[in-house]
Amino acid sequence: MATDTETDVFEEHRPVLQGVAYRMLGRVSDAEDVVQDAWLRWSAADRSEVREPRAYLVRVTTRLAIDRLRQVKARGETYVGPWLPEPYVTDFGDTVPDTAEQAVLADSVSLAVMVVLESLSPLERAVFVLREAFGYPYAEIAAMLDRGEPAVRQLAGRARKHVDERRPRYEVDPARRRDLTERFLVAAGGGDLEALMSLLAPDVRLVGDSGGKTKAPLRVLESADHVGRFIVGVAEKGAQDLTWRFLELNGGPAALALSGGKPDSVFQLDIVDGRIQSVYIMRNPDKLRSLLNL
Repeated sequence: MATDTETDVFEEHRPVLQGVAYRMLGRVSDAEDVVQDAWLRWSAADRSEVREPRAYLVRVTTRLAIDRLRQVKARGETYVGPWLPEPYVTDFGDTVPDTAEQAVLADSVSLAVMVVLESLSPLERAVFVLREAFGYPYAEIAAMLDRGEPAVRQLAGRARKHVDERRPRYEVDPARRRDLTERFLVAAGGGDLEALMSLLAPDVRLVGDSGGKTKAPLRVLESADHVGRFIVGVAEKGAQDLTWRFLELNGGPAALALSGGKPDSVFQLDIVDGRIQSVYIMRNPDKLRSLLNL
């Protein structure tokens, strides 16, 4: 049984473990399960064999996440409509004092990047997360994964190329994204199609994730005309009854819509050159459960 000191050590590193597990899995509940399993391994571990607690815990968490990801892929789960990662509250606080480092962490958990990570193999994803998001040296990653360093470098290069080819280059300034989000909601809520169209890039995309469990587009909508008219149509059918709250999700500002005090949907925007390039709408109730107690 773990002592109070050992519990404190684990809790000190929990945010990092949660961050690794979420980036590996894209699901808050699965990440929490993996971290809980890591705690069980930690509480039963022979402390005489653990020289670096953080390295040990990250290694255990990564391996558990790889196993979980392989199980998901092996089951070949089908998903109704577009898939988005589960919204992840990101407040790095005092754990990431360097602004540049915080930007890297925020980018690595953005919705656009998380969608791309879904197309990597479990090992590629693990190497990418450990190297690009958390800056681990190749030698340490190799030890964590029981792979040779040359093989890890090869995996890292392949994963980085894949992500770079598919990762959109969006505006990351949170103040600008917050401003555009507020203007977007005002225009949408007022049914002002002209104002809304002025905010949208001509080739804007709208991705709605409902998992088939509530109303949302079952395909990606493209073009300002289609996206604008869809948003205004939704507002006219009752979105006025929603209340809104701003918070930081997946490394950037987002708007949480509440209906009767319960999460109804999450909106997040990607901005390019001052125009909205992507609109993400999360409506799958299973993926909103982690926001219930905010």
